[in-house]
Amino acid sequence: MNIKIRPICINEIPVLKDFLYEAIFQRDEHNLIPRSVIEQPEIKVFIENFGRKDDNCLVAVDGDKIVGAVWTRILSGTVKGFGNIDSQTPEFAISLYKEYRGKGIGTRLMLAILQLLKEKGYAKTSLAVQKDNYAVKMYRSVGFSIIDENEEEYIMVCEF
Repeated sequence: MNIKIRPICINEIPVLKDFLYEAIFQRDEHNLIPRSVIEQPEIKVFIENFGRKDDNCLVAVDGDKIVGAVWTRILSGTVKGFGNIDSQTPEFAISLYKEYRGKGIGTRLMLAILQLLKEKGYAKTSLAVQKDNYAVKMYRSVGFSIIDENEEEYIMVCEF
């Protein structure tokens, strides 16, 4: 496996639908949340009309196949993301196809986009993650810290 990390191409943006669904934490692999969930306003806001000024996306590519994506948006409209903290902070989404998880690719994607955001002059980035999601450990390892929580989720921030 020779994974390369690169910016997404405009013609590849539709693949974010797949990765948005893959980003949803599935507690029960035998009772999956239906794919139609990505059409809910509070979820589709992460990809709808992607490609605006503050949208950033990197993909992990194995050969010619996109196997993972990490993207950020500033979600400050009427429908905000789950990890929204203000109108200047990009909010994170990341996912990999199942067979590519647990191989360090997610960490590579995270570090690459954190560097990109820092270079673009952002002060910080945020995300929301379910408390029982195994990814919490990875987010902490790349510099995110918990700033708030509710019954189910942590709100995490990485400051540059």
